[in-house]
Amino acid sequence: MLVGLLQEDATQSYAALGAAVGLSGGAAHERVRKLRERGVIRRTTIEVDHAALGRAVTAYVLVQGGSWMGDAGAALAAIPEVEEAHVIAGPASVLLKVRTAGTGELQDVLRRIFEVAGVTGTQTVVVLETFFERSLK
Repeated sequence: MLVGLLQEDATQSYAALGAAVGLSGGAAHERVRKLRERGVIRRTTIEVDHAALGRAVTAYVLVQGGSWMGDAGAALAAIPEVEEAHVIAGPASVLLKVRTAGTGELQDVLRRIFEVAGVTGTQTVVVLETFFERSLK
């Protein structure tokens, strides 16, 4: 599958991608172009070693709140340590993925999250070790 191959290494040539899936390089290029047009491929990126960049602590934060959802997205996006924000069903309204250099910085981020209008509480789970992170294959 082209998407899985691109997730493993987005720098592969179209000739290599095509060979891996039984297409010519030109046909692989055309399929990738169509995947981009359809929005299947939204962007091309790299995999980062967060610890090497000084962000060794990963935490998931459940955010509780009320009818504040409209303004919260922009406020949370303004906190650079927040990598992902998802509206969820369950024990909270929003789930955040946060990366910081250490627990002191995490505590500071939690304070900033709590300052967002409408936030009434947070619950934080700190990642001790990551077994794997899966990409589409």
